[in-house]
Amino acid sequence: MGFEELLEQVGGFGPFQLRNVALLALPRVLLPLHFLLPIFLAAVPAHRCALPGAPANFSHQDAWLEAHLPREPDGTLSSCLRFAYPQALLNTTLDEGQSRGELEDEPATVPCSQGWEYDRSEFSSTIATEWDLVCGQKGLNKAASTFFFTGVLVGAVAFGYLSDRFGRRRLLLVAYVSTLVLGLASAASVSYVMFAITRTLTGSALAGFTIIVMPLELEWLDVEHRTVAGVLSSTFWTGGVMLLALVGYLIRDWRWLLLAVTLPCAPGILSLWWVPESARWLLTQGGVEEAHRYLLHCARLNGRPVGEDNLSQEAVSKVAARERVVRRPSYLDLFRTQQLRHISLCCMVVWFGVNFSYYGLSLDVSGLGLNIYQTQLLFGMVELPSKLLVYLSVRHAGRRLTQAGTLLGTSLALGTRLLMSSDMKSWSTTLAVIGKAFSEAAFTTAYLFTSELYPTVLRQTGMGLTALVGRLGGSLAPLVALLDGVWLLLPKLVYGGIALLAACTALLLPETRQAQLPETIQDVERKRDGAKERTII
Repeated sequence: MGFEELLEQVGGFGPFQLRNVALLALPRVLLPLHFLLPIFLAAVPAHRCALPGAPANFSHQDAWLEAHLPREPDGTLSSCLRFAYPQALLNTTLDEGQSRGELEDEPATVPCSQGWEYDRSEFSSTIATEWDLVCGQKGLNKAASTFFFTGVLVGAVAFGYLSDRFGRRRLLLVAYVSTLVLGLASAASVSYVMFAITRTLTGSALAGFTIIVMPLELEWLDVEHRTVAGVLSSTFWTGGVMLLALVGYLIRDWRWLLLAVTLPCAPGILSLWWVPESARWLLTQGGVEEAHRYLLHCARLNGRPVGEDNLSQEAVSKVAARERVVRRPSYLDLFRTQQLRHISLCCMVVWFGVNFSYYGLSLDVSGLGLNIYQTQLLFGMVELPSKLLVYLSVRHAGRRLTQAGTLLGTSLALGTRLLMSSDMKSWSTTLAVIGKAFSEAAFTTAYLFTSELYPTVLRQTGMGLTALVGRLGGSLAPLVALLDGVWLLLPKLVYGGIALLAACTALLLPETRQAQLPETIQDVERKRDGAKERTII
């Protein structure tokens, strides 16, 4: 008897599993609130050099401003430069031997030496206005997102390994507590350095949610209902994306905004009292008594007539003996056998492409003809039909084709957008929304697909590795946006090209539709050998 047979006895989908999905909804909502927070947290409002005696009304561009600020090629007043001498005073500042025509042709400009004035009509405060992360310092503003995703990258490795060794539930508690403490510290930052460090560590803590939640749900589900539960639980991410638009609209100060998305961790900590540990994991570690207790609890909630007589601890012990892991898992195990090595390398490329294209699209909400709140809400709403697309596609076309197809759709949307001229904003916006829908569909599929590829003994470790590479893509995505200084269309070209590479790589992975979750490394290798035999026949 294997664990699937045990799960069939106690119920593979019922009130127990639905309660589990509901209890783990909060981490899924919190993730986009933090991951996409730089859209509002690091927003750069209109700004200009701080000038002594400047008019109180920021938007009032009169002759006084014309005399102090040069114009950009597009006709707007410069945000980063000012005239060395006010042009209205030219007649009193001419040097000997210098003609008026020479000064008027090339008036001297200097950087903003006295800081900047910001338009406070949309944001009362952001990290850009707090620490003047504009003009020559704008790279630090983008780097804040990179630091955060670097933390997520490191955290994915740590939580992936530790949750396979010490359990899913314990490490989820660590993720909740760490996120709460570090989030509060970030909101209280007194300098950019402190903010960068605490946000990086917050990213490491949040990585626990990304690594643990999906497998903790999946390992209590039977084969038939894994897809519907996986897609259902992923809609909570979409809810978080739309909620961020509302929270960002209501709270315009970055400190209070960060506080608002952090405090929900407190009730999340309390909810863990009702979250069950994975019985699959417990059996691989020899935790027969605790697994037996959870299985009986699952049977009671699901209304199954199962008790001590027909589900004895001895029967559970036999399953545990078959699945118990003697040696602790390590990341090297992901590359020891041929099939696991193949799966790991392909998943690394796929996850890099999924994260890179998703955050490249999600963090770029400018130039679409809508304000920042409307764009964020639209990007969230379009994710709902993408979930339906994933649900139908993975059931009928399979995981592999769905993964490749959604990444290809993302690449085509980005590539077609390159062909749009500047006066075709409506078409450009439509393509951006379509690309966002496909990229979200690719993200949803990646979590479900990857969780099914790895065996239980290495599932968290495998998710940790792929998430690590994925977050590397997420950390590089904000920096690639700076390439628009080289060529305006270069960032979109890079995002689309990487998505296309990931789509091709996804086709090399084995299909997992209607397949039982592998428990051991040997199960994965047996599937490969079985596939070879069918091919030969």
